[in-house]
Amino acid sequence: MPPANNIHAILGTDEGRVKEAALRLSKKLCPPDAGDFGLETISGQADNTEHAIQIVGSTIEAIQTLPFFGGEKVVWLQGANFLGDSQTGKSQGTLEATESLIDILVSGVSSDVQFILSASEIDKRRSFYKKLNKLTKVTIFDKVDISRAGWETQVMADVNRRAQQMNLSFAPGASEQFVLNVGADTRQLNSEMEKLSIYVGDRPATIADVRTVVASTHAGVIWEIGDALARRNLPLTLTLIDTQLRRGENAIGLLLAAIVPKVRQLLYIRDLLERHRLPTGGYKSFESAINNLPSSETLHFPRKKDGNISCYPHFLSVQACRNFTVRELKDALEECLHANLRLISTQLDSSTVLSQLVTRILIKQPQSRPAAY
Repeated sequence: MPPANNIHAILGTDEGRVKEAALRLSKKLCPPDAGDFGLETISGQADNTEHAIQIVGSTIEAIQTLPFFGGEKVVWLQGANFLGDSQTGKSQGTLEATESLIDILVSGVSSDVQFILSASEIDKRRSFYKKLNKLTKVTIFDKVDISRAGWETQVMADVNRRAQQMNLSFAPGASEQFVLNVGADTRQLNSEMEKLSIYVGDRPATIADVRTVVASTHAGVIWEIGDALARRNLPLTLTLIDTQLRRGENAIGLLLAAIVPKVRQLLYIRDLLERHRLPTGGYKSFESAINNLPSSETLHFPRKKDGNISCYPHFLSVQACRNFTVRELKDALEECLHANLRLISTQLDSSTVLSQLVTRILIKQPQSRPAAY
């Protein structure tokens, strides 16, 4: 089946980028001088199965109705929320309705009509997605996984691009601080960037500006926990963890997203500093030294899209890693393993497990000792 050039699907968990791309495409495809008749937008936000069936029916009707005054038109099913593995999405009524829609698309849409589908979630196991994927090129915009090392670098390029469009500039280190505070959600990034731009005006935004104006999202709090741990600030680390647990955060998620990556990163850098005497006076010299290390030493480092090593997150850890010895950090990873096993295999209070963990990591001992549980 040849791809249909008048059917477009823009999907992904990054709702901001999905909406941006679909809006940009709708403006590009909309016939010039068509006015309100050139674009028919149908909201895909269904409250329940009956509403989803109604939305699909309206979409099919719009696709099959030719433009009133001839020419072409665009039909945009915007932000469909009933294509994923939700209660509404997997109901029999919704499945039958979406199958009707995909059958209409497969049978062929009039050349006078351009159809755009945008959605944040879609179940790729279902025939709707499989048929859609064969019918047209599906564009995917998923959020960056902030639990993986190097996520900051992936987001940084997008932040710098958006800042340039807004005539917003950052002082050294401020853009990195911005990303760490806000995380990877595009809509949140845009909102906080606009707020920061109004605050600083024509001058470059500093780290202090970011900390003053930019709200810390979930990713920002995760970073704050890691930062407090790296500074060996036990009271603050305990407070931040307790706050997140009270908000309903999963204890294992906190362990694997905030504590383990930070301990591992500190160990990597502390070990390299001791064995290779890396320069730490400035980022450029540090980056150059890292790039000149044997490849066997940097296999675990995250990479940029161009394949180069993402050094900045590690440079941020240079000073903090001196708060620990290599032995302490190795023991800390062992402690994390034991804590993970306790969270999975016992009924112990999760707050107690994490509190004991960070206390063992941050309280200096006369000598390293194995965990006693």
